[in-house]
Amino acid sequence: MNIIGANLWFRRGISLLALASIWEALARYGVIDPFYSPPPTEILRVIVSLFTEGKIFTHLEATFTAALAGLLLGVAIGVLLGFAAALIPLVAEVLEPVMMLLNAIPRVIMAPLFVIWLGIDLASKVALSIVLVAVLIFFAVYSGIKDVNQLLVDRVRTLGGGRMTLLREVYIPSVTAWVLGSLKVAVGFAFTGACVGEFVAATRGLGYLLQFAQSTYNAALTIGLILLIMTFVLLLFACAEAIERRLLRWRYRSPGTKAA
Repeated sequence: MNIIGANLWFRRGISLLALASIWEALARYGVIDPFYSPPPTEILRVIVSLFTEGKIFTHLEATFTAALAGLLLGVAIGVLLGFAAALIPLVAEVLEPVMMLLNAIPRVIMAPLFVIWLGIDLASKVALSIVLVAVLIFFAVYSGIKDVNQLLVDRVRTLGGGRMTLLREVYIPSVTAWVLGSLKVAVGFAFTGACVGEFVAATRGLGYLLQFAQSTYNAALTIGLILLIMTFVLLLFACAEAIERRLLRWRYRSPGTKAA
């Protein structure tokens, strides 16, 4: 990380610390109701107790399993369907209207339906995450292939390149940038699917804990769980960004930098 980036994160940290200090003071002196808006120290105490008492680990396992399984399967399904629709016109006629319909509606409303179909166990959460991620990746792949310059495709064909050559040398490099650019959003969608599914009906998971905290009007636990989910998503977001920077080094290289 360069000096400018470090200074930016330092300023953000100071701003968050100042905001937390103001919040703490307002709650301690009764300006805001500490029951409904607990101070940061109380939220931190709740988060620490979840880990020290070991209550959180089974819920983390459930949510991470559903989110990561949904992410991986959703990316794989989205890539396969996107390639099929972009390269086979008949498949596009069938898939494109379905995907546009799924993209037009809030897909989280399908959570109760998946619970009815698949039960309250892991399968319904994974299914919702898959749908959220697969639609996003489908359009990334589909748009990436359609965005390829037709002159480049014609030139490869003129030089004797077949379908496999086009796939390997033209389409996959073009699609990679689109998919990696969407991967960070897909991480958030995968966790959204897992947590919403657990919120609707589950016996464990961070979404289940959120539903319990809401039903008991436990504001400290609710805010603490939201912060935990945000932290985990940001960590995975950073991992996805690192993968993108690694695989697309040419995009982030300075104009005067020579390739290694």
